[in-house]
Amino acid sequence: MNYRNGKDVLPPRLLKELQHYIQGELVYVPKLESKRAPWGEVSGSRKLIARRNEEIFQSYCGGLTAPELAAAYHLSIDSIRKIITKMRSAARHSEQKQAVNGGFSNAGKLSSAYRS
Repeated sequence: MNYRNGKDVLPPRLLKELQHYIQGELVYVPKLESKRAPWGEVSGSRKLIARRNEEIFQSYCGGLTAPELAAAYHLSIDSIRKIITKMRSAARHSEQKQAVNGGFSNAGKLSSAYRS
């Protein structure tokens, strides 16, 4: 985080107004909500955790137990169970979405087959 002198970046009138409230202290001016990146986007943490969670889920599907995964990933058993539940739900949602989308594309093929 860079610190900049208010004298160098603020209009004199605004600087005087701020001096009524604070003098010689550091003030953090947050970014506008529209300019803020979601958590983990800049550092890459979000992608790393998503990849780790996918590995945990795949290992669970491959036969490892929650206690084994907790030990391997240095997480609590409850955390592992939450990850598995969330990933299972996401997988089901993805399967349902594919089934619906696949059904529409097949319906188009069926109707064209009846036309010929």
